[in-house]
Amino acid sequence: MSASGVTPRKLKKLEGSADAEEGRDYDAETQNALEEIDACQNEIDALNERASEEILKVEQKYNKLRKPFFEKRNDIIKRIPNFWVTTFVNHPQIMAILEEDEEDCLHFLCKLEVEEFDDIKSGYRINFHFEDNPYFENHVLTKEFHLGSTGNPASQSTPIRWKEGNDLTKKPKDRNSNKGRKRAVEQKTFFSWFTDHGDPSADDIAEVIKDDMWPNPLQYYLVPDIEVENGVQGGDVPEGGDDDDQSSEEEEADDSGAVGEDEVDEEEEVEGEDAEDEEVIGEEEDEEGEDGMEEGEGDDDAEEGEEGDAEGDGEVEADGEGEGEAEGEGDGEGDGDEEGGDE
Repeated sequence: MSASGVTPRKLKKLEGSADAEEGRDYDAETQNALEEIDACQNEIDALNERASEEILKVEQKYNKLRKPFFEKRNDIIKRIPNFWVTTFVNHPQIMAILEEDEEDCLHFLCKLEVEEFDDIKSGYRINFHFEDNPYFENHVLTKEFHLGSTGNPASQSTPIRWKEGNDLTKKPKDRNSNKGRKRAVEQKTFFSWFTDHGDPSADDIAEVIKDDMWPNPLQYYLVPDIEVENGVQGGDVPEGGDDDDQSSEEEEADDSGAVGEDEVDEEEEVEGEDAEDEEVIGEEEDEEGEDGMEEGEGDDDAEEGEEGDAEGDGEVEADGEGEGEAEGEGDGEGDGDEEGGDE
């Protein structure tokens, strides 16, 4: 917000200038209300200015507190091979301008630093530290952003002392043979960005490094692992808005498909378990049926045995009765003969 609070045109209206007379007329009550709003807005603007000054002091304080931790982090990063080149390649906006030769060169990048000026507002610098490499003699390349003499943003960078035949800014670029990578429409590469000072106020690459990569480079170093954990396969990152939307829709479709497959698998597992349970129950029923049949056969054998015993008993009784009758008749006839002889 500006210190004056309202635009000059509105102030003219409030002051009752000729332009205001030609424009909209306000009654006395509305005019007084507008003047009070203008005074109130000026007070708000003054508070915003004070807040900005205090926020700046807080930022300066915490920049100093963060500095030793950034240095400690850089010391730890040195223990991880190819940390920074991996981080650069995994960042979609940086990857979009990286040529193959430049990526090879960044394998020698051993340290990255972002230094903000003490007053913060006046600018910052990005330092790239390199090991001995076949591309250039420099061990530190710095790109700095600051306010120029006119008060507008300006930038400058370390002149690169290229080794013979290895100037990456002059090598012909064959983007069609670059592993199928997608590139921005403009012909920008990493080192052409480093040496370009045409429009520092619109340097999006520098802003990405300062505000996104430098505060937490680990998130980009671990991008492939994070994508695998989230069920997303690694690949080229689209650069256009429409491509991003399409990629998001495809990822959502893949996720929904994966969920559907999981549900189908779970249903099939449940059905398989139910079928196994039914088979077990069927086997148990078959076993029970066989046991019942065996018991039934045993009962039939027992009944047949009892019937056979009964028949045997009946035959014995019948034989006994027949023998008794025969003996009785024989005895009776013998006694009759004896009695007749006596007479």
